[in-house]
Amino acid sequence: MNQQTYTLPQSLASSVKTAIEDWRANGKVRRLWQRDASLWTGTDEANWLGWLAITEDQITQSQNLRGIAEDVKNEGFTHVLLLGMGGSSLGPEVLTKTFGKIAGFPELHVLDSTDPAQVKAFENKVDLAKTLFIVSSKSGSTLEPNIFKQYFFDRVKRVLGAEKAGSRFIAITDPGSKMQHVAEADRFRNIFYGLPSIGGRYSALSNFGMVPAAVMGLDTQRFLDRSEEMVQACMSCVPVEQNPGVVLGIILGTAAKGGRDKVTIVASPGISDLGAWLEQLLAESTGKQGKGIIPVDREELGSPDVYGNDRVFAYVRLESAPDRGQDAKLAALEKAGHPVVRISLADTYDLGQEFFRWEIATAVAGSIIGINAFNQPDVEASKVVTRNLTAEYEKTGSLPSEKPILDDKGIKLFTDEKNTAELGNAAGNDKSLVGYLRAHLDRLRAGDYFALLAYVEMNEEHEEKLQAIRHAVRNQKRIATCLGFGPRFLHSTGQAYKGGPNTGVFLQLTCDDAQDLPVPGQKYTFGVVKAAQARGDFQVLAERNRRALRVHLGADLQAGLSTLQAAVKQATN
Repeated sequence: MNQQTYTLPQSLASSVKTAIEDWRANGKVRRLWQRDASLWTGTDEANWLGWLAITEDQITQSQNLRGIAEDVKNEGFTHVLLLGMGGSSLGPEVLTKTFGKIAGFPELHVLDSTDPAQVKAFENKVDLAKTLFIVSSKSGSTLEPNIFKQYFFDRVKRVLGAEKAGSRFIAITDPGSKMQHVAEADRFRNIFYGLPSIGGRYSALSNFGMVPAAVMGLDTQRFLDRSEEMVQACMSCVPVEQNPGVVLGIILGTAAKGGRDKVTIVASPGISDLGAWLEQLLAESTGKQGKGIIPVDREELGSPDVYGNDRVFAYVRLESAPDRGQDAKLAALEKAGHPVVRISLADTYDLGQEFFRWEIATAVAGSIIGINAFNQPDVEASKVVTRNLTAEYEKTGSLPSEKPILDDKGIKLFTDEKNTAELGNAAGNDKSLVGYLRAHLDRLRAGDYFALLAYVEMNEEHEEKLQAIRHAVRNQKRIATCLGFGPRFLHSTGQAYKGGPNTGVFLQLTCDDAQDLPVPGQKYTFGVVKAAQARGDFQVLAERNRRALRVHLGADLQAGLSTLQAAVKQATN
C-alpha cells in the first residue's frame, strides 16, 4: 500500500497529537463510517457518504465495466471525448494524462471549457465518425455538458446522419436526471448511472471515473482492487494514528485552523495531473463560511525563503519515476522547518488509493474546520448570474454594456465601485496599466494568496505565460499563488475563492474570441457563454467583498498576455 510519512514543526506536531487523541477518545472514525452528520454540521452530511462503499460496489459489478470496454474496443473507435465539468471531468483527466493511450483502445480526451478555441481544438483532435462521446453530468442540468452535447450531437449528425448519431454517445448521470431523458430520447448507446449519495468531487471511483477508465483500456479490476486496500486501511477498526486517510485529514484540518491553510501540492511528473483533482476536492469541500483550505497546484518549488508560515507541502512521489529536483527542494523545505507530508506510490495503478485516501482526509479536515464538507453553496451563486445573463442574451441578442476604468492600447480594466475607489486612491497619479496593477498587488499581505483566473484557451503556450506571471508575484510578494483556467475552475476552486477565507487577491483575465462557435438551438454562442461565466464569477467575487480586478486582453491574445506579463514584472519590482 502507498506509504505516508510526515515532518511537522513542533507546535503543529503537538496540536496534531492532541487531535489524534480526540478522534480516538471520541470514536470519531467509527462515527464517520456510521455516517454521523453531527461530526460536521448536523445537517445533510449523512446523505453524501455513498463513496465510502463505492469500491466494493464497483468490484461486485465489474462485468458492466468489462462489457463497455469490450464493446468500445470491438467497434473500432479511435477516440473517446468526454464532455463534462468538475467532478465529472477531473478524475478521468487524471487517468488519461497519467496512463496516456493504451494499445488496442481509443485515446481518451476530456473537454471542460466553453472557450470556443478550446472546443474547436478538441474537435480537430478527433475523427467525428470514429469517436465515442461520453456526456458526463451528475445532475443532468449543468450548462456546459448540455451545450457540449448539443454541439457535438449536431456535428455527428452531419457526418453520420440522424439515425446513427445516438449510437456514438453514452451518458453518465444520476437516475431520473434531465440527461437521462435526453439520452433516452436521442437513443444513446448506453446510460450509466451515478449514486445520488455521492457528490461529484467524491465520484472518481464511481461510474463517473471508472466508465471512462474502462473505455480507455485501463484494467479497472486491478485499479479497484488496489483502491480497496486503502479503503480497508482507513476503516474504523484501524487505530487512529495508523489510519492514513484520517491522519492526513487531521494534519490538514489542524494546520488550517492554525493558519497554515495553503496546501501546496507537489506531485511527480508522471502523476502531475493529480493536483487538479485534489484542488477541487480540497477547495470545494472545505472553502465556505469564511473558512477552509486553499490548495496550491502547479506552483514551481522555490527556495525556503519565498514561503510564509501559511504553507503545508504535500508531496506525492511516484517511486518508479521520481524527480530528483523535487526531492532536493522538499528536503530543503523540510530542513527549514516547513511541514511536509510525503506519500509514496509504487506505480500508477495505485492512484485509486490516493483518490480514497484524500477523500477520507478531506472529510476529516472538514470536520475539524467545522464545515459541511459535501455541499458547495457558493458555486451556485455565479451559476445564477450566468443563467440570467445568457437568458438576457436570448431575449436581446447582447450582454449588458460595461464601462472600463482604464482603456490603454487595447487592454481594458474593469472592476466594481468599491474596488474602483480603493484602487484609484492607491494608484494616485499613476492611473496606467502598471499603476493599477501595482496598486492591486500591493494589497497582498502576509497570509494572503494571489489567484490568476484566466478565461482563455488552456494550452501550453498560455500556461507558460501565465505561470511566469504567477511566479513573478510569488517571488516578489512571498505569498501563495493559484492559477485557474475559466470556466473550469468555477466547478473547482471557485467555491473557496468566494466562500472561503477572504484572503485572496484576484486578477481575472478575459479576451475577445478570434473565432466563435454556435450552440445549436440557441442564440448565444460558446463565446457569449464564456463571457457570461466570467461576468458571473466576477460579480459574485465583488458581492463577497473580494479584492478583484479584471483585465480584458482584447482580440490579440498573445500580444495582450505579453503586455500583461511585462506590466506585472514592472509592477512587482
